[in-house]
Amino acid sequence: MPDTPDTPDTPDSSDGPQQRPQSLMLAFFGNHVLDEGDLCVYSGSIIDVLGRVGVGEQAVRSTLTRMVNRGLLRRQREGRRMYFGLTPQAKRVLEDGRVRIWQQGAVNDDWDGSWTLLGFSLPDSWKRQRHDLRSRLTWSGFGALYSGLWIAPGNVDVSATVAELGLSAHVKIFHARADQATDIELMIRDTWDLGSVAARYVTFDKRWTAHLGAAAGDDPIGTRLRLVSEWLWTIRTDPRLPARHLPPDWPARSAQQTFRRVAEQTEAPARQLGRDLLQTAPLR
Repeated sequence: MPDTPDTPDTPDSSDGPQQRPQSLMLAFFGNHVLDEGDLCVYSGSIIDVLGRVGVGEQAVRSTLTRMVNRGLLRRQREGRRMYFGLTPQAKRVLEDGRVRIWQQGAVNDDWDGSWTLLGFSLPDSWKRQRHDLRSRLTWSGFGALYSGLWIAPGNVDVSATVAELGLSAHVKIFHARADQATDIELMIRDTWDLGSVAARYVTFDKRWTAHLGAAAGDDPIGTRLRLVSEWLWTIRTDPRLPARHLPPDWPARSAQQTFRRVAEQTEAPARQLGRDLLQTAPLR
């Protein structure tokens, strides 16, 4: 599942993107808690699972505290143990990520020719608000046509996002179609870094193709956690541009097929191991 939308990108290494603990934490709750009803998970279980993907105990504990403070998780004490469950805000973030992964997909074959335009003007001193808005717009598929005018393919409803940020009075949203005089492919190249987006898909495809046939291995929980986190890192800056305006060898389709094949192979063993290992309690 996705990290919170205002999270900046994480750097690449020779082993792939280095995921932030919060990204991995949300992926964990998306994989093992979101569909299980109102459950909370023992902190020791969370430490064990995230340790499988290289996150140390102290980093897990500090991440849990930060996410509680940000309203993404809630604490619940059971005896001497501390458990953590999802808040409504976290559920919205995870549901949004699930739609992006499984319903929309990475390839936009059904574009209707429309665009969503969003214009904004914020005071110079509102640096945090500007950063948050741009980050949320990027996740929603927008790119900056000009400094204060962002565009996204299709009819994108971002009014709730703008309202949540408290910026409704500073933002104007329109839905329109490009005039025949507009070179759409040139506009796309000027607005988005297609080379960077494509490179993410190529890297993902190469890394995870090697897992096909033996995807779960000895640690299906860790494998699936890395898979989902890396896929969301890969798609988070992809605006799902119309396929007919992209290069014919656009790598998103192949990468998505690889993701879904590995996801299918890891789903059942990861879910079963999670039920065997995770200590949970009803969320009060």
